[in-house]
Amino acid sequence: MPSLPGLAARALDLAFPARCPGCGAEGPPICAACLPALDARLELPAGVPIGLSSDVPAPLLQLEWCAPFTGLVRGALHELKYAGEQRLAVPLGAAVARRWQRVGAGGDVLVPVPVHAERARRRGYDQAELIAEAAAHGLGLPCAAILERARATTAQFDLDRAERATNVAGAFRLKPRGAESSARGHERPLEGRWIVLVDDVVTTGATLGACAAPLFEAGAVGVSAITVARER
Repeated sequence: MPSLPGLAARALDLAFPARCPGCGAEGPPICAACLPALDARLELPAGVPIGLSSDVPAPLLQLEWCAPFTGLVRGALHELKYAGEQRLAVPLGAAVARRWQRVGAGGDVLVPVPVHAERARRRGYDQAELIAEAAAHGLGLPCAAILERARATTAQFDLDRAERATNVAGAFRLKPRGAESSARGHERPLEGRWIVLVDDVVTTGATLGACAAPLFEAGAVGVSAITVARER
């Protein structure tokens, strides 16, 4: 049975229809005419094209994204992150699922890149987690928010390439497990798992690489990543 918060959210959705961030039309979060912008790279082959400012950041095995960080995509992510328009996570996550179905090398669980707990508290949600949950639904895979930020970091867009890597080094860790799990003595809880990191935007990939490190330490056999957009 739907929860009270869920019913309230549905009532608000009916009372206040979404406005497409591309053209402003009322109706679905992204209108049918603007939706193809999310699939700008859907037909392109897998891999990072030659000529971009960085290759796949170590220790990731694969890096993918759905579209450039421009136009509709930029507007949609901005409204999701800063204007509270959580309904946009569904079409954004669906685009992630479509791209990964087309080019993903592997993966059996999706893990969102976490914002700092204080930022999530102020915002009321973590946008990457919402996108990952929608993508997981489309892919038929589990979504596990198992990472957390061990410390606050400076916003990456304020830093140059070298500073970005230093800023996020060691900034992520696995969330503490409960007493029952700890008692089982599992030192490598991700043994044999292939993780797919999900985030909203990637630039250099420093954040994704920093997230991959503790996942490998926990036994992951591989870590890939996909984002909605890439800022070049």
